[in-house]
Amino acid sequence: MLQISTWLRVLIGLVLLAGLLIALPNAIPPNVLARMPHWLPANTVALGLDLQGGSYLLEEVELDQVQKERLESLMGDIRVGLRKARIGYTNLESHGDSVSVQILDRARYSDALGILKNLNPVTSGSLLGMGERAYELAEPGNNTVSLKMTEAYLAQMRQQTVNQSIEVVRRRIDQLGTREPTIERQGEDRILIQVPGLSDPQRLIEMLGKTAKMTFQLVDDNANPEQAVKGIVPIGDELLYQDNPQKGQAPIPMVVEKRVMVGGDRLTDAAGTFSQQSGQAVVNFRFDSVGAREFGDVTRQDVGRRFAIVLDNKVIEAPVIREPILGGSGEISGNFTIQSAGDLAALLRAGALPAPLKVIEQRTVGAELGADSIKAGKYSALGGLLLVALFMIVRYGLFGLFADVALTLNVVLLFAALTLFGATLTLPGIAGIVLTMGMAVDANVLIYERIKEEQRNGRTMLASIDTGFRRAMATIIDANMTHLIASLILFQLGSGPVRGFAVTLGVGIITSFFTAVMVTRLMVVSWLEIRRPKRLAI
Repeated sequence: MLQISTWLRVLIGLVLLAGLLIALPNAIPPNVLARMPHWLPANTVALGLDLQGGSYLLEEVELDQVQKERLESLMGDIRVGLRKARIGYTNLESHGDSVSVQILDRARYSDALGILKNLNPVTSGSLLGMGERAYELAEPGNNTVSLKMTEAYLAQMRQQTVNQSIEVVRRRIDQLGTREPTIERQGEDRILIQVPGLSDPQRLIEMLGKTAKMTFQLVDDNANPEQAVKGIVPIGDELLYQDNPQKGQAPIPMVVEKRVMVGGDRLTDAAGTFSQQSGQAVVNFRFDSVGAREFGDVTRQDVGRRFAIVLDNKVIEAPVIREPILGGSGEISGNFTIQSAGDLAALLRAGALPAPLKVIEQRTVGAELGADSIKAGKYSALGGLLLVALFMIVRYGLFGLFADVALTLNVVLLFAALTLFGATLTLPGIAGIVLTMGMAVDANVLIYERIKEEQRNGRTMLASIDTGFRRAMATIIDANMTHLIASLILFQLGSGPVRGFAVTLGVGIITSFFTAVMVTRLMVVSWLEIRRPKRLAI
């Protein structure tokens, strides 16, 4: 047991050296770190919102809007299908989570019923069985057919909408260049967003408050906007508004065709830049191959007409098509600043939200408060380390010093692991580190007390050390395993600060087991080989 092979000594040394190199940047000032050789590790532990300051948002996904859009889409499909089959209908409308339509010609009722059945999609997934329909079809009478969303389809729609919203929010926040944002689902329809280092929550709210649904639609120049404002909108058109270039003036009404000529989902890239002609901030965009073909067809067939660029049901601009645009790229101009152009480009790159988000709670954590938390965390960690180290030296003498060295190396390895995994350090995380310091010497206490007990039983010095390390191992493993299971449960069931505490506690348990058993044993064996003591003072 007291013989440690050469390869194991080398392995322990390499682990400690790697830990020191990875954790070192956390102790170096940023200006010094920037001048270090590029081949050295430069990553540091990211600080959480409570330590660095930043923005906190709790947003609610408006799922009712998605349900409304699904029903409107279904109504559009029904309208197109019945018209194509030349079947007369009336009272096509939605009620809550269902759509109903009345067929005028009783002789064509069965044909209409077949069309509606074909419009009822088969949905599959974890929440729906294979072959299950999304809508329940009912015939209440009087030649009326209704389609109602099933509970399973509603549940799947809600889950998919929230998951897609989280991914879009993540992509948008990444466009801001922030580091280590926390984006989590809370409850059924809420998203928790924490962005450390971002002191302007209003910009974040503006970016997340837009669904960023962009469409390209033709302007109906034959329609009268004044009549449309009064409610007289031609069939197939809709009334939208464009900001007036003169500040303080009412927005300009504009009648556009409902048909989307090119969807914003065909965009592959967007970037805020300056126009070479006007020198103003603009947004350049590029379509994929399908979008480029659609855009080219529209601009070739409708030369001379105005082409509205619509973002979230608001016309950004409506330029006249002067000539076909076949390259699959274009430019959006308007009253942009370079920041607003960059934000719009970031929204377009990240994609459209499947549903609007409503701010439930917002707050800002100041950097000064974060600095105070860091200072308090440093004092508590250093205080805990010194008190534990002092107790071990007083209680176990030289062996206590061995335990203190292992404890210091444990903290180094803990920070190295957090840096390597890209974890975010929060104030509860610091509490986990302080708790780990106290727990880290538990294994040493078990080993040393076992050695003392073996000495009292009459064993020799070497036999006592050998037996102490060997017989204390089972107890150490049991104690660390229960702590590790508790940290895993906290991480799985907790959220936010609780998970930060669980991460540092769990990683600290693993590193403390390595340092308390392997590193301490290596130091004790090396001391025995070098000093060859006659008696053991512990």
